[in-house]
Parts: sequence; structure tokens; C-alpha cells
Amino acid sequence: MLRHSKIGILHVHHIAGHCYIGYRSLQSYRIAHALWNQGRKVLALALQSRISEVFAVDIHPAARIGDGILLDHGTGLVIGETAVVGNCVSLMQGVTLGGTGKQIGDRHPKICQGALIGAGTTILGNIVVGDGAMIAAGSLVLKDVPPHRLEEKKGSDEVEAKASEEVDCGSMAVGNPARVVGYLEDEDPSLTMKHDARKDYFEHVAISSMDGRANGTFYCKKES
Repeated sequence: MLRHSKIGILHVHHIAGHCYIGYRSLQSYRIAHALWNQGRKVLALALQSRISEVFAVDIHPAARIGDGILLDHGTGLVIGETAVVGNCVSLMQGVTLGGTGKQIGDRHPKICQGALIGAGTTILGNIVVGDGAMIAAGSLVLKDVPPHRLEEKKGSDEVEAKASEEVDCGSMAVGNPARVVGYLEDEDPSLTMKHDARKDYFEHVAISSMDGRANGTFYCKKES
């Protein structure tokens, strides 16, 4: 009985060791970041290497990351040296906040408060993803994405239409390369975790395809 209990405890510890990879890698990064700020850069880089090996999450210890961060799954996440991630940001698996290779110094993205970065998204260069923005999964972002803005929302009938209200909407960027295709009625999409492409995106693709291209891909028109 005792032997089986020990095996059970070891099994639980083994499972726990593989859970919450995002949280554990983020907390480990914070130790490396503290070491970097203390001038103990060799030790900080050694810890970064170990974190990458154990959790498959590569965050440079010089990167600046705020509070209330969600690394959902975490696997495959890469954050460069001069990247900045604001408070209450959600990053899905496979996200890259990298440089273009053509810049020196401050060369990585700045992700502002409340943004949601979808799975497999690549954001390159010293660009800004504004407050409350949502980047759809699989997008390639090479330009700034505007922050949320106030939009006028009208009611469905004549009575409600007279009493319009302003709604705080976050921008939604989709595609390769990414373009702003609409706005979400979520001030903080990082909390709602809605990061799928909506009808707005497909309408945008349909319009673009009339010019012989859509979402960065060229299409051949059939001869009639």
C-alpha cells in the first residue's frame, strides 16, 4: 500500500511538472530579468537557455513584461531582447515578438495593455500593437496596429436609434501581412480570449481577391 501511495505521489508530481508551462516559464523569466538588471548577465542568459530547454519558451531576460500576463500553453513562444509587453496581455502558443534583422538597438515589438495575440502570430520590428488590439491567429504583423477607439453604436429601432451610445472598440488585425479589418466591442480582448477571424475578415478577403490577390496570396483568374 505504501509503495502504491509513493508511486501515486510521484505520478502527481510528474503531471504537475508539465502543467502551467506558461506560468512557470514566466516566473522563471522574472528571475532572469532581475539578474539581468543586477548586471549578472551571464547567469541571466544561462537561466534563459535552461528555461528554453525545459519549457520550450524563449524570453530574453532584458525584455520587459508587465503584470497580469497570460501565456496560454506557452510552447513555442519567443520574445526578443528589446520587446515590451504591457499589463493584462494574453499571448497564445507559437507567438514570436522578433526583429526584422535589419535594425539595431530598439528593434522588437511593443505590445500595449489588454491586447490579445493569437496562436502562431509573428510580429516583427520596432512596431506598436495598441491598447486592446486583437491579432488573429497565424497573422504576420509588420506595421503598427492602432489602439481601441470609441465608436458610435445605434439602436435597432427608431426609439433606440435616437439614443446612440459610444462603445470602446479594439482593432482587429488579420492576415499575412496583417491588416486592420474591423473593430471588436471588447475593451480588453485579452480577457474574452476571442481571437478567431470574423465575417469582417472574409469580406475583406473577398474584396481584395477582386484585384487578383487576397491575404498576400496571388490568385490566377480563370479565362472565360
